[in-house]
Amino acid sequence: MVARGSVTFRGFVRADGSVGTRNHVLVVSILGLTNRIAERITQCVPGALLVTTPYGRGHYGVDKVIHRDQLVGLCLNPNVGGVLVIGADRKMVDDIATAAARGGRPVRSVALDDVHEDALEATARGVRAAGELVHASSRVRRTEQPASALFLGVECGHSDATSGIVANPVAGNCVDRIVDAGGTAVVGETVEWLGAEHIVSRRAVNAAVADAIVAAVLRREAEVSAGGHDLTGNNPGAENIRGGLSSIEEKSLGAIAKTGTKPIQGVLRVAEQPKRNGLFLMDGPSFSPESLSGFAASGAQIMLFTTGAGNSFCNSIAPTVKLSGRPDTVARLKDQIDFDASPVFEGREDIEAAGGRLFDLVLEIASGAATWGEVHGEGAEALYRANGSM
Repeated sequence: MVARGSVTFRGFVRADGSVGTRNHVLVVSILGLTNRIAERITQCVPGALLVTTPYGRGHYGVDKVIHRDQLVGLCLNPNVGGVLVIGADRKMVDDIATAAARGGRPVRSVALDDVHEDALEATARGVRAAGELVHASSRVRRTEQPASALFLGVECGHSDATSGIVANPVAGNCVDRIVDAGGTAVVGETVEWLGAEHIVSRRAVNAAVADAIVAAVLRREAEVSAGGHDLTGNNPGAENIRGGLSSIEEKSLGAIAKTGTKPIQGVLRVAEQPKRNGLFLMDGPSFSPESLSGFAASGAQIMLFTTGAGNSFCNSIAPTVKLSGRPDTVARLKDQIDFDASPVFEGREDIEAAGGRLFDLVLEIASGAATWGEVHGEGAEALYRANGSM
């Protein structure tokens, strides 16, 4: 399909060897207490990108680990050229800032401890620090890089019947091209493998990965059942049913088309970075904001997001390429859908040709072309959590 090493894009090389498609300076509030400080700083420094979370204390068990993993992972995303960490206590701030600095990007930090809880002074210090980071990042230049440096996160939202027969297979074809070029891709939404896990697991590189795929689905189904809910009764959602999807099995068979055809190298935890290139699954939530943030925290620098009826959400750190194969959606949302796959639905183009067009668009956007989401300012991060706080 794609000769490895023959395709390039223009990206930002980082000190750790990763390559960004964007050059963001993050202002990261690591807990809910300092979100307004981070918001004020970002408003005062054009070019800074805000990342906040309403949580940050009282975590325990798996939540304590994944909260930190996601924060650090977002800071280490290749699309990030500098980080300002904002928090309440110096110990917690230093923990995140030190981990973020291991990626080789410049990192600054401000803690309320430093200013005797004076939020206005923390804001003033943060504005200066963020300004210095943005000034320095403006001197970084794009250079020609191989497509093998790309890491694609693949999502679907507000799916309908056209998603499974057009948009997802086209996205899967693009995934195959990325993997053939030596790159990496990840597909999440564990509950949307339900009813199709036996099909996906056949593509695992070994028995351990196959077992991990099935185990992830069974664990999530069991957790939901223990809470008194039946996944087969709650998924598809109302918008999926309106779009012609009758069961979770039907939805899953369409959803897994996003994975393409390549061998599955492993099952990642939320925010876990893959140890090698190739296709991976992520055992994570099906809610798009949390899923995309999980991808970004694992290092994905560009997203594919398929939709039937339309879905406005975008990731903030990684440009999010929206695609649909439904003609009326593309016509109605012409300045929100980045890729029109409706010629496949109408029989004027085959999936292979559309996949090639999508691959070319991904390279353009990786090189700096804006997505509609970026033009309109769509984008946020939503950190995943499994339990409540203490």
